[in-house]
Amino acid sequence: MKLHEITLVVNGVARRTSVPARRLLSDCLRHDLGLTGTHVGCEHGVCGCCTVLLDGEPVRSCLTFAVSVDGQEVTTVEGLAGAGGLSPVQRAFAECHGLQCGFCTPGFLCTVTALLRENPAPTADEVLEGISGNLCRCTGYQNIAKAVHRAAELIAEES
Repeated sequence: MKLHEITLVVNGVARRTSVPARRLLSDCLRHDLGLTGTHVGCEHGVCGCCTVLLDGEPVRSCLTFAVSVDGQEVTTVEGLAGAGGLSPVQRAFAECHGLQCGFCTPGFLCTVTALLRENPAPTADEVLEGISGNLCRCTGYQNIAKAVHRAAELIAEES
């Protein structure tokens, strides 16, 4: 099997690895780079568990070939926290009980981080639309939506 050398900037660190042409980004992150925070749920791009930020935009890592993102910047859930601790989105999810089993949480955290970067003060409808691509089997979404609004407040307070 032919391997392709790729370099990704993952969570701010340049990482080089060799992957087969059909290696998914989710598998590259988890198995080749040891970043197991990115979860794989449906493997069809439906559930959103595998969502990471690619050059700041949310993408389904289970639908993205690793070779196609050579040279790009990937932020996983492990890279969301800053030097001072948890990000505002992470703090809000914890504060508002926006997680239960935690399986969907990494995808939600990446999705919401991008959502609030694009729209720092979303309406209730915009929050629901923004998280609609991520599935949760535990929470019923109420506390997740509350966490998005709380994260927006925390980000505004830090500005």
